[in-house]
Amino acid sequence: MKTPYVTARPVRNRYLVRVRDRRRARELAAVTVAVLTVGAALVAYTWLHAQQMAGGYRAEALERQLKELQRVERHLQLEEAYLASPQRVEERALEELGMRPPELPQLVFVSDAGAMR
Repeated sequence: MKTPYVTARPVRNRYLVRVRDRRRARELAAVTVAVLTVGAALVAYTWLHAQQMAGGYRAEALERQLKELQRVERHLQLEEAYLASPQRVEERALEELGMRPPELPQLVFVSDAGAMR
């Protein structure tokens, strides 16, 4: 007993050959080129933006470093002014080096002509 479900039917398109559609291939190539172009533009934009951001971060870091160096320079100038003040020099000479002001017999006066008195 054979049923229509069991019978084998011959394949009708066995000898068909697929022909490539040239128009569709051109469209696919055009879409591929467009997508690659847009992708390249996006990658270039992203790279430029990243470089710009990195440059901004470097500029901010350099500005912070400049301000810190200016602060240190100002501090050193104040310290130099304090250490070079006549009062400070006299104080160190008296206390640390044991120096005393000269007494009158130790002084030598020179006139304008260069002769000693």
